[in-house]
Amino acid sequence: MASSAPPVLPISNTQPITVPSAVSGGTAQSQPPIATPAFRSFINNISETVRNGLSQRRPWYELVDRSAFSKPESLSDATLRIRKNYSYFRVNYLSLLAVVLAVSLLTNPLSLILLLGLLAAWLFMYLFRPSDPPLVLFGRAFSERETLGVLIVSTVVVIFLTSVGSVLISALMVGMAIVCAHGAFRVPEDLFLDEQEPAATGFLSFLGGAASNVAASAAPAVAARI
Repeated sequence: MASSAPPVLPISNTQPITVPSAVSGGTAQSQPPIATPAFRSFINNISETVRNGLSQRRPWYELVDRSAFSKPESLSDATLRIRKNYSYFRVNYLSLLAVVLAVSLLTNPLSLILLLGLLAAWLFMYLFRPSDPPLVLFGRAFSERETLGVLIVSTVVVIFLTSVGSVLISALMVGMAIVCAHGAFRVPEDLFLDEQEPAATGFLSFLGGAASNVAASAAPAVAARI
């Protein structure tokens, strides 16, 4: 009686595939393409929180109602008006600040390019970039500490040693002047705030939500570096 041959078991190769490296001339492990689900989640969360924040704005016609403007009787009266109007028009005021800032950056394209480049560098070179393999620029590998140090130094240089800092400060000062002038001359007696409205609503809640979204989106990348 003929004996049957034992079945051949498939052997899986668990060795990493090596490909020639054009930089070092040797071999290097092949890396999968870098996926950025955290970055897409970050963009989606920011868009959603912006829409939620803008949905809480007051009608713009209330902001520009001419019949509601009058000169304040004193400095304390102006301060009280600003406080009340800010509580009511919080989202509208912060939207105006954002518009002034956007116009200032658009009229200074060099500052806008530098700021966008700085933001892109932080997002793609540190926050949403895997810690392995190390960053390689101009034929040199940079460790995580070196990359973070370069980004911090670049941020200081861009903000304080270029026109970006002066443009941002000037835009914020102009926006704050517009908001304070409107709040001081807008009579708030016809405005009715919801007594049960939480203290941090509108764009303040948007800013808090945006910050938490940034932390949540960047958490996997940061945790992988620790």
